Amino acid sequence: MDQCITEVKPIKGFYKLSMKQRMGFGAGDLAQNLIYQTVSMYLLIFYTNVYGISAASAGIMFLIVRIVDVIWDPVVGAFVDKNSPRMGKYRSYLLLGGIPLTGFAILCFWNGFSGSLTYAYITYIGLSMLYTLVNVPYGALNASLTRDTDEVTKLTSTRMFMANIGGLAVGYGVPLVVKYFSPDGKINSKDSAEAWFVTMLIYALVGLVLLFFCFSQTKERVIMDEKDTENVKVSDLWQEFKHNRPLRILAFFFITAFSMMAIGNSAGSYYMIYNVNAPDMLPYFMALGSIPAFIFMPLIPAIKRAIGKKQMFYVFLGIAILGMIMLYVISTNEALKGNTWLVLSAQFIKSTGVIVATGYMWALVPEVISYGEYKTGKRISGIVNALTGIFYKAGMALGGIVPGLVLAYVAFDKDNVATQSDMAEKGILWLVAVIPAILLLLAMYVISKYELDDATIDKINREIESRVNY
Repeated sequence: MDQCITEVKPIKGFYKLSMKQRMGFGAGDLAQNLIYQTVSMYLLIFYTNVYGISAASAGIMFLIVRIVDVIWDPVVGAFVDKNSPRMGKYRSYLLLGGIPLTGFAILCFWNGFSGSLTYAYITYIGLSMLYTLVNVPYGALNASLTRDTDEVTKLTSTRMFMANIGGLAVGYGVPLVVKYFSPDGKINSKDSAEAWFVTMLIYALVGLVLLFFCFSQTKERVIMDEKDTENVKVSDLWQEFKHNRPLRILAFFFITAFSMMAIGNSAGSYYMIYNVNAPDMLPYFMALGSIPAFIFMPLIPAIKRAIGKKQMFYVFLGIAILGMIMLYVISTNEALKGNTWLVLSAQFIKSTGVIVATGYMWALVPEVISYGEYKTGKRISGIVNALTGIFYKAGMALGGIVPGLVLAYVAFDKDNVATQSDMAEKGILWLVAVIPAILLLLAMYVISKYELDDATIDKINREIESRVNY
């Protein structure tokens, strides 16, 4: 008996993605994290202890670089929305920006002009501008793959899972690789300069290969016709921000979240070396900043279905704050101080909350893009990602300048590789636990104002699909 088999075609715009496609997209975040996380976690200690810049000078430089980003990001966002390169509207920049990004990442950790602020400014500003040229289109690429909210959740979970592989490779691996190549076995001495260069060379080249893989596995299917985006301009960014309330809320959440992460990440190495007095445990402490992702990121779709996305933010932000309170108590109690296993346990709890909350926030970006398209008829993904980029880099600016200024205030001694004063240790502890906890409380309040639930965004997407053509 003949059996008629019909192929079920996906609803227009609501495309299903294979695991290979999700992994390919996630490879792009893994690649960028090999550079971003290395800069976030270790560039400050490289500048102060190895390259020879004062903490205050480094902090001010981080702020200036972020100010440059505020100007540069909307330019990139408008440019990528307005143009359609032959290799893809968004995916092209994985290669066009990725190749020079690799070079500048390596140069940032070269000590050939030791102590030169001019060289540091040139290389760090160049790195940051090229990172934007990759990251803004990459973020827009996310929204061009599908409108399906379940698929976006799966895609984001896979992306964050792989991003945290990058975080683990950096947090755990970088100190070990630097120590291996360093003649004195230290990561915070002037003798370790060449080891830092070799380490960044390895990580950046691996990242470039991963960007090529991401390029090969992604296909843009939800994008506007060129005639609908040919008039996109930088000023559209501010119009979008003005009329898109969910975008404004998400933007401010980005500021608080990235401030918290940047401050905590940059202070982690100082904390383990000077407060805990366990430099050999630094790789494990940093690794625990990523390990919870492999447990909890695959569970995000189920957790979200069970309790809702807003409640999920509340729960995991609360868990992160609990971990920070534990770090503070351990470090200020004489009976507990120096207990490495308690420190690592607190770091695991803190990181569990941070990873889930800050990982899932990327799934909200396609939602606010769709909301803006619903309101204005323009799907300007590059502009929206540039705007979120401005705010997460504003967070990074705070995260960059605050540690430098706090370390300067507490008279951190960059020439002492083993010990610091009580005042300096207290300042480091504030950077690791107190200031990040305050920022997370603020983030919890901000996200409480977000109004797009899954049913609403699904309705919006279906209404859009009924009136657009690709």
